[in-house]
Amino acid sequence: MKRLLSATCIATLLISGGAMARVPDNVRLAIDVPYEPFVYRAPNGQLEGFEIDLGNELCKRASLECSWVEQPWDGIIPGLIARKYDAILSSMAITPERERQVLFSIPYYNTPSIWITSRDRDIDIDDRDSLKGLSVGVQRGSIRDVYVTEMYADVLDIRRYGSSQDVKNDLESGRLDLAFEDYPLAIESIDFRNDDSPFKQIGTEISTPKRIFGSGAAMAFRTRDKALAEKFNEAIREVYADGTVDKLMHQYFDYDLSIQSDNEPDSAQP
Repeated sequence: MKRLLSATCIATLLISGGAMARVPDNVRLAIDVPYEPFVYRAPNGQLEGFEIDLGNELCKRASLECSWVEQPWDGIIPGLIARKYDAILSSMAITPERERQVLFSIPYYNTPSIWITSRDRDIDIDDRDSLKGLSVGVQRGSIRDVYVTEMYADVLDIRRYGSSQDVKNDLESGRLDLAFEDYPLAIESIDFRNDDSPFKQIGTEISTPKRIFGSGAAMAFRTRDKALAEKFNEAIREVYADGTVDKLMHQYFDYDLSIQSDNEPDSAQP
């Protein structure tokens, strides 16, 4: 009787475990809005942008019905764990700290981060003594927040914001000396490459150490949702192989965001 009961319990656990791991009928994708040109709201109210187009294409390749859920960045991982949605597709960098909480897909793009200041300011980011007392704005909970906190908390006044737009607003108003931003976002929102712009980049582009910046942006899933992650991995490999990613990137960017040869999508594993 005990052996029969044990076998029944094991079977029940296996069945329930399989049910928990199944791919949902409608996959809810979380994204932080706005993050132009990755995601923004068009005048008609629809979400548009590189990641919206890419996400819709990935869902099509994976034969999945998908819907988008807007979620502020600082609560995006807790929302995934709480089952408010099934995956995150919102320029999330793969980092060791996040890997302890979520399961990542293979990466689908990679970008550096940069320092921005007013064009008339003479700031040497490599001269730490000269930075004392200066303020820097970062988006709260981002890898840039982690970087400046670890590397510059002893010299810079770090001001954390709920969105990159808020960082930009305070930089433009003169309430910040510096902003540490994602490269594509800075190009779109601050336009520092234009000689007529009141802002400029200082220092080199930053993408290391990898323990902070990771090895590219990827989708994030609950750790048990391996079947769902693999469906999207297959789709990411497909859109790289047939040139769809390059086509989408050229619609939104005039620079290369593709994963470099040392971190090809088809060689990475979740």
